[in-house]
Amino acid sequence: MVPQATGNTFSRSFHETNLSLNVSTHHDALMNTLDSVPFFCCVEGMSKSFIFSSESVGEGHPDKVSDSISDSILDACLEQDSQSRVACETLVKSNCVTIAGEITTGAKFDYEEVVREAIREIGYVNDDDVFHADKVFIANQLTAQSRDIGQGVDASAAEGKGTAEQGAGDQGIMFGYACNETEELMPAPIIFAHRILRKMAEIRKQTDEAKWLRPDCKSQVALKYEDGKMTGIENVVVSTQHASDADNTTIREFITNEIIKPSLPSELLSSETEYLINPTGRFVVGGPQGDSGLTGRKIIVDTYGGWGRHGGGAFSGKDPSKVDRSAAYMCRWVAKNVVAAELADRVEIQVAYAIGHPQPTSITLDCFGTEKAPEEKIEAAVKEVFGFKPAEIVSQLDLLRPIYRDTTHYGHFGKVGLPWEQIDRVDVLRQAMD
Repeated sequence: MVPQATGNTFSRSFHETNLSLNVSTHHDALMNTLDSVPFFCCVEGMSKSFIFSSESVGEGHPDKVSDSISDSILDACLEQDSQSRVACETLVKSNCVTIAGEITTGAKFDYEEVVREAIREIGYVNDDDVFHADKVFIANQLTAQSRDIGQGVDASAAEGKGTAEQGAGDQGIMFGYACNETEELMPAPIIFAHRILRKMAEIRKQTDEAKWLRPDCKSQVALKYEDGKMTGIENVVVSTQHASDADNTTIREFITNEIIKPSLPSELLSSETEYLINPTGRFVVGGPQGDSGLTGRKIIVDTYGGWGRHGGGAFSGKDPSKVDRSAAYMCRWVAKNVVAAELADRVEIQVAYAIGHPQPTSITLDCFGTEKAPEEKIEAAVKEVFGFKPAEIVSQLDLLRPIYRDTTHYGHFGKVGLPWEQIDRVDVLRQAMD
């Protein structure tokens, strides 16, 4: 993952020449600096170790309940009207759901039933659930999209608009990241955290092995690195909601032996690995009964677990005219293809947009010193192969489809089947480098 220096020859990077001017992600700062000296300028074999943690949250976490409802409404709109403009926010608390935002669509459906089905699918159907799919009160405060915003996004001329092309739905910055330390080309800590909760949901929904499991849960994995390589898992934290009659011994033994250990690489677990299962000792009151939930509050869980930078815009409930979502997916697609083409071991792409304007205002690529060719050449190849206008993004990734419920849980990246996870531009990228 980290290239080693050979003699006095080093791969130059943005960080080597601009150390004091640029702060990378927390993890990449660790990877690239040591005692204020660029890591890639250190002598070969210098010891360097750190621990990096990432968390995930389960389907029943209040914020993910909100994300799920918002994406379910988005998909319901797109199923009937691919040109729907959707910005749907959801608030959940106790036995109440509020949906609000702006939707302009030709789709006709029962919003209340979509909300209830989303909750039902998560698993809030137990008799002891205060937040229950069939019993929640639902308030609908959705209105139409502002015409002022609409004319900026529409692919048509309008008074005061500088172009007849489709523009970005808002200004903002978006990032995409990829690295070669997992088969998903994702950072390992977040992938491992997701695996644990996927396994837990599978057992809860598909078996009778642990009837005491409830939908609200969280995981966290701390991974140790030595000289840029994974060497072991320091600790794993799992908190799961449970039925009131489940005891701590049962919960902790089951989670450790039946969920965590089968989900993680055995070579990274050891007798030194610490397992912290339901550390408070009790987690009966959970989900929206215990905490309020809002759409878009788990943006780090949704992306790279803190490893890659984030522009700040949330994903769920937004149609692809919102570049907060579509351009972040685009950047992931580009980054993943760059790494899959073996042009770099790690890469981060940033794009920026102005509302109503079709062209990105900037495109930046950083390989953190792991590039196999000059960064300028890789960036030029990226701009040749990929189109970054909002309409081009939608077209290349075929985003006007009801695919967004598949993104909501366990991260928007690293999943098989999503269009931005395809490594279908590898050969063209390599050709563009010639």
